[in-house]
Amino acid sequence: MESSLNSAIYWTLLTYEDWRLHVAATPEGLCYVGSPNQPFEAMTDWICLRFPGRTLVQHDEELKPYGNELIEYLQGKRRSFSVLSDLRGTPFQVAVWNALGEIPYGQTVSYSDIATRIRKPASVRAVGGAIGANPVLITVPCHRVIGKNGALTGYRGGMDMKTKLLQLEREGSLVAGGLPPHA
Repeated sequence: MESSLNSAIYWTLLTYEDWRLHVAATPEGLCYVGSPNQPFEAMTDWICLRFPGRTLVQHDEELKPYGNELIEYLQGKRRSFSVLSDLRGTPFQVAVWNALGEIPYGQTVSYSDIATRIRKPASVRAVGGAIGANPVLITVPCHRVIGKNGALTGYRGGMDMKTKLLQLEREGSLVAGGLPPHA
């Protein structure tokens, strides 16, 4: 992204099937992927809290690489993301989000598994809070976290989105011959 606009946060509205997702990025990388069909204010409120004083600029072309990868994933053509992220959170939250990124495509883990991965096995509730604060849905795959008993649990994007993403990955994991090399 253009370094001359370091104070800018670019955004676009990504449409896929019946989902409309607000997506935003700083010059450092993707910083926000919203829940489906949420109002513009959900993104602006989030940006104002985490990036005070930054200017929000609609720039569809600048966000195209992010949108392309998200669409490829939603179409079952991509299993991982190559775009950079600009994750802003506490050190604990960032540790949780990094652990989420290590969950293989098509697999699920429990909250206690994540707590163990970050070497804080007694912090299961705090892990749940950090997962709920994940700013970049889909690319940081918090949808892959389920209850210890195997039940689907809450998701910022809604249970319908979580169910669809897990189904997409289950189907993609069963495809013979795998995916293209960039996946």
